Amino acid sequence: MPETISPLQNARKSYKPKLPKVLAEYGSAVKANTGDPTQSVSDQNEIKSLFGNTYGLPIVTFERPEEKSGNIKAGVILSGGQAPGGHNVIAGLYDGLKRLNSANELYGFLGGPSGLIDNKFIKFDDSTIDDFRNTGGFDIIGSGRTKLEKEDQFDKVIVNLKASGITALVIIGGDDSNTNACMLAEYCIKKNSGIQVIGCPKTIDGDLKNEWIEASFGFDTATKLYSELIGNIQRDANSAKKYWHFIKLMGRSASHIALECALKTHPNIAIISEEVAEKKKTLREIVSEIAVIVKNRADAGKNFGIALIPEGLIEFIPEMKKMINELNDLIASNTSYFESLSDDDKLQYVNSKLSAESSQAFSSMPQTIQFQLLMDRDPHGNVQVSRIETEKLLFDMVGDLLREWKAEGKFKGNFSPLNHFFGYEGRCAAPSNFDADYCYSLGFTAAALVGSGKTGYLSSVRNLTKPSDQWIAGGIPLTMMMNLERRHGKDKPVIKKALVELDGKPFQNFSENRENWAYNDDYQYPGPIQYFGPSEVCDLTTVTLQLEHQ
Repeated sequence: MPETISPLQNARKSYKPKLPKVLAEYGSAVKANTGDPTQSVSDQNEIKSLFGNTYGLPIVTFERPEEKSGNIKAGVILSGGQAPGGHNVIAGLYDGLKRLNSANELYGFLGGPSGLIDNKFIKFDDSTIDDFRNTGGFDIIGSGRTKLEKEDQFDKVIVNLKASGITALVIIGGDDSNTNACMLAEYCIKKNSGIQVIGCPKTIDGDLKNEWIEASFGFDTATKLYSELIGNIQRDANSAKKYWHFIKLMGRSASHIALECALKTHPNIAIISEEVAEKKKTLREIVSEIAVIVKNRADAGKNFGIALIPEGLIEFIPEMKKMINELNDLIASNTSYFESLSDDDKLQYVNSKLSAESSQAFSSMPQTIQFQLLMDRDPHGNVQVSRIETEKLLFDMVGDLLREWKAEGKFKGNFSPLNHFFGYEGRCAAPSNFDADYCYSLGFTAAALVGSGKTGYLSSVRNLTKPSDQWIAGGIPLTMMMNLERRHGKDKPVIKKALVELDGKPFQNFSENRENWAYNDDYQYPGPIQYFGPSEVCDLTTVTLQLEHQ
C-alpha cells in the first residue's frame, strides 16, 4: 500500500458491508440445506460423462446455525480481468473463515492461476485485509489469465496445495475461470486429493448469470461509471451541438453493459448485438439504420448525437461471424505457418482459404480492420474483439453513405464523428455500495460452503433487489451451468454465457423507448457513484436487475 491514501479511500475503509440475515446473525457456521439433483443447462449426456463425480449435485441454501469443528487452511486466487469488488470477496472469505474458527488461515496465490502452479503465495493477516477493504482493483495479490485445464497443471496444483496443508481453494473469476474451477473440482475428487474447490462469479460483462446467480460482481460499479461518462458526453454534445459520439463499451460475448448504460442514460442510438443476430442484420443494414437517424436528426437541425456500440458486435453480424469462425479455425490449424508470413502474405493466404462469402466479407473491410482481425488470438483461439475498432468502422461507413446521400441531395446536414472506448476505466473502480455488500457476501458465503465441506460449487447470493437482510445465501453446482462450445476447432465443456434476452423486461423497456430517445434528446445524467447519502441513491441496484425482478 502507498504511504498516503486519498480522503475517499480513507473514508471507505470504515464502511461495513452488509450481509444476508442468516450470515449476519450466525456467521459462516450455518447448516447447508440441499435440494433436488440438478443437471447442466444443455448437452446433459456429454457433460455428465465428463463430470461423473460432480454432476447432478443439489443446490445449497443456508439456514440456522450448525456447530463446526476443525481447522481450515484455504487458498484463493483472482483469475482473469479485474472487476470492482474483488478485494471485498477476499475480505468476506477471510472474515468468514475466521468466524468459523479464529485459527483458520487464508493464503493468496500471486498473479492468478500461475501462482498456484509456481507455488507463489502470501498468508493474509488482519492488517493486510484491512488495507484493502472496499477498494477497487485486484492488486492485493494480482490476477492472471493462465488457464487451468490440463491434467499436469491439476497435478501440480494438488502437490503445491498439499505441501502447504491447504485443503480448500476459492477461485474468483468469470465463466472461463469457473469452467476451470469445475474441471479442477472434478479432478480433485477423481484423485482423492481431499481438496475442495469453490468459485465466485466475477465479470463486469454481466454474462455470468442465471436464476441463481442474479448478477456477476463488478457489473453494477462498471456500468455506473460508464454511465457517468456517457452522461457527461451527452451533456457536452447537447451543449456544443456539432459532434456525433460513437462509444464502444466492454462486453465481448453479450450486450448487458450496453443495454444497462442505455437504460441509465437514454442515448440516441444503442445497438444490442443479440438483436442483430436474431434479426440477421447485415453490416450494411446496421450502417443504414444509423445513417437514417443521423439524417433525420440533421433535418431537425440536430447535427449531434450519441451511439453506444457493444464491443463484441462484429461477431454477432451473421456474415462477420461466419468469416471470423473460419479465420479462427484456419489460424488455429496452421498457427506456425501463419505466423511465419509477412503481413501482405497473410492477407493473400487468408483470402485464398476462406469461403467465397467470407472472403468477400473480409475483402470489404478497411485494411486496418483486416489486420485487427488477424492479430494474435486470445487463449481460446478466438479473435480479440477489443482490438477491433468497430466504432470507427461504423462511423466510417456511415460517413460514406451520408456522402452518397449528400451528392444525391438526400442529406443536407453535417456529420462530425468522434470515437471513444470505455473499458479499463470501469474494471478497477472503487466498488459501489451494492458491489461492496454483494462481494463481501459472496466471499462470506464461499467460507460457509467450505465450512460445510462442499466442492464444485459457485457461491450464490440472491434476492438482490431487496434489502441485504433479505438476500439468500447458498451455492449452485458449477456443472449446472455447463454446455459444449467450439474452442480451438474442438467441442469443449464450458460455462454457458448468458446473453441479453430479447423477450426480457430490460430489452423490452429499451425497445419501447428507443425511438423517443433517438430524436427527443431525453438524455439522463447519472453523475458519479455515490458512496455516502440516502439509501435510495447510494444503494441503488442496476436498472437491469430492477426490471428483471419487477
